[in-house]
Amino acid sequence: MASARSTQTTLAFAAVTTLFFAWGFITSLVDPLVAAVKGIFTLTDVQAQASAFAFFFAYFVVSLPAAALVSKLKAVPSIIAALCTMIAGCLIMLAAANVANYWLVLLGLFVLASGITILQVAANPLAAALGDPKGSHFRLVLSQTFNSVGTFLGPLLGAHLFLKGVEVKAGTVITPEIRADALHGIDSAYFWICGLIAALAVFFYLSRRVVTEAAPAPASSAGLLSAFSSKWALLGGLAIFLYVGAEVSIGTQMALFLNSNAIWGHSDAAFNVPLLGYLMGSDGVPGVSLQEAGKAVAFYWGGAMVGRLIGSGLLTQIKAHKLLALFTAIAAAMCVYVFVVGGVTAGFVALAIGLFNSIMFPVIFTLTLERSTASEESTSGLLCTAIVGGAVLPLLVGVLSGAHGYAFALILPAACYVALCVFAIAAGRAPVVRAEGEMASVH
Repeated sequence: MASARSTQTTLAFAAVTTLFFAWGFITSLVDPLVAAVKGIFTLTDVQAQASAFAFFFAYFVVSLPAAALVSKLKAVPSIIAALCTMIAGCLIMLAAANVANYWLVLLGLFVLASGITILQVAANPLAAALGDPKGSHFRLVLSQTFNSVGTFLGPLLGAHLFLKGVEVKAGTVITPEIRADALHGIDSAYFWICGLIAALAVFFYLSRRVVTEAAPAPASSAGLLSAFSSKWALLGGLAIFLYVGAEVSIGTQMALFLNSNAIWGHSDAAFNVPLLGYLMGSDGVPGVSLQEAGKAVAFYWGGAMVGRLIGSGLLTQIKAHKLLALFTAIAAAMCVYVFVVGGVTAGFVALAIGLFNSIMFPVIFTLTLERSTASEESTSGLLCTAIVGGAVLPLLVGVLSGAHGYAFALILPAACYVALCVFAIAAGRAPVVRAEGEMASVH
């Protein structure tokens, strides 16, 4: 009986881990999508970045209501509601691809991200709770690793499906056939994603009893706004805003940046790097096409995946605020290098920024929770809401790139990383309100 129970719990945890993979994969699809819609709908950089805005604006709108929903419905019903919302978003994306309407694309991305927001609020504590309490940290790290795998694979598949033959450089024309193929690729991607999400929804419905019994009691939604009275909750919120904004701004413009003539547009240097060149898959034409550049974006997110593994080890030897200060300073320097030096090497440097983004979100999160005088639930809710930085800053970067070029636009992420370095130094000097061991396993 105990063995059967353990098997059920393991299956439930596997399903929750699949959720982490799914939302990482779906989120990273936004990067090649930004490049695709720019060409398909003949958009400016700012208009194309509206795709990222629509997706990440959902975090601002839905985070606090999601916390209240999870508190009322508990984890499993909330996850099913989230998956149904994501299915609705996929269906809107299918309609958008079939009628070639960019406004519907934006609506579909917003609805899809709304479901993902609810999913994150519900699934994080659930992943930690499904099994022996002693293994809660391990289970969460494992789930987040699969999330990173999803963010690595998303750009590869998205570039393959969305960007075949699509070009956005001045003087290039997208033929009706190429446009139709790109729209068909978007249709295919979200069709299969819709099927995966539907299967997960069915599984969670059938497994609702065993998962519910293992799930933690939901946190109270009362006092969610109390974080606004805590200086460190507000500072942490600003830090998350800047970090997510910088990371998303770089990721969503990366394919366009690498494809530009000033970086890799006329160079085959990237194809000489064994794994990178293999995954980019040269089409035999000199220089890096938009599709090849889109596949290279996977290495930006792959760097974050590798960096988490390295960072986990470093955090056992180096204080969190010191490691955050070091990583943010290096990321800022790399952005300045791209801005000042440019050229082929700047492409490799820009991709490597992902390696140093890796530990920023969890470290900012924990540093803030340790110093906030508000409740963990309220502070966490504010920090999740601050992910809206991924909606706002890419628009500003789009304005800069449209006016001065993609390399110049990295000056804004550089400023964000400098501010985050200041945050890390200040955190090292601030008193700790609650020790790490006193905090809940993860939010």
